Amino acid sequence: MIKNAFRIVSLVFVFVFALAACAPAATPTSAPIIESTATTVPAAPVATEAPVEADPLAAYLPDAVTGAIVSAGSSTVFPLSERMKQRFEEEGFTGEITIDSIGSGAGFERFCVNGETDIANASRAIKNSEVESCKSIGREPLEFRVGTDALAVVVSKENTFVTDVTKDELAMIFSSATKWSDVRADWPNEDILRFIPGTDSGTFDYFVEAILAPAYPDADGKANVENGKAAILAASNLQMSEDDNVLVQGVEGSQYAIGFFGFAYYQENANKLTVLSVDGVAPTAKSAEDNSYPISRPLFIYTTAQIMQEKPQVAAFVHFYLANVNNEILDVGYFPASNELLKIAMDAWTAAVIK
Repeated sequence: MIKNAFRIVSLVFVFVFALAACAPAATPTSAPIIESTATTVPAAPVATEAPVEADPLAAYLPDAVTGAIVSAGSSTVFPLSERMKQRFEEEGFTGEITIDSIGSGAGFERFCVNGETDIANASRAIKNSEVESCKSIGREPLEFRVGTDALAVVVSKENTFVTDVTKDELAMIFSSATKWSDVRADWPNEDILRFIPGTDSGTFDYFVEAILAPAYPDADGKANVENGKAAILAASNLQMSEDDNVLVQGVEGSQYAIGFFGFAYYQENANKLTVLSVDGVAPTAKSAEDNSYPISRPLFIYTTAQIMQEKPQVAAFVHFYLANVNNEILDVGYFPASNELLKIAMDAWTAAVIK
């Protein structure tokens, strides 16, 4: 009996175990999938710098060029060009610059006839005949105004009787008068000793044009340069030199001497010489600029577009000259060109060089 009960229990246990084994496996529960709602932001574009344009003037800086530059002409422009040469070299130019003081006329001859120079310095405007000479050798001269000069009429510090003269009296003093008393009766009865620039000097040409030509007119009563030139060259006790220092020494040596040259040379020797007023007007920056001083004049340098294109060092020097001349010119002893005239000169340079 007991054995049968045990057998029944065992069968029940086996049956329950079999049911458990045959039951399907439980499906595991997955974590819920959450879809992203974030918006994708496109990457910001990479900033690019605007292209930097090359400076066309960089090629004409003093330290960017080299080679030879040959300049010749006016003794009046000479000290200004020398100062600009010094500045140009200080800014880095390592080439060679030659500047000869031979007078405006001789400078134009070397530039327009012989074609030997790159730059002509002049204390007067180029003449039509000189332009034609330039063209005959394939040169078209370009004019650059660089300043203003006043001619100084000077006497020795020992001279106490002359302080002011008229233009007519100046014409007599440098031509027909032999003694000072021939000009004014109360002046000494002593010979006039004359010291003047040579005929190749623009200073000579300008003085003849401004003072002598009106005093020696032609048959029609018009100022005549050739007559004026003949009159001054025929004057007694006349000494001429292209070297203004020689003229300074000559005038300084006698109380009866008189001479004329660029105002810069007077300033250098103001302790030795006395400058005269002309028609009551003394030479000053203001009187020179407004032309109230009767014998003031422009200063120029000349070159050509072809020369500057073939020789960048010449183009660089001319540009530097125009850009810096007004910073130096008063110290040299001349008066600045107006901003308008310098702009005209710079525009001419740009048109010739920058393509």
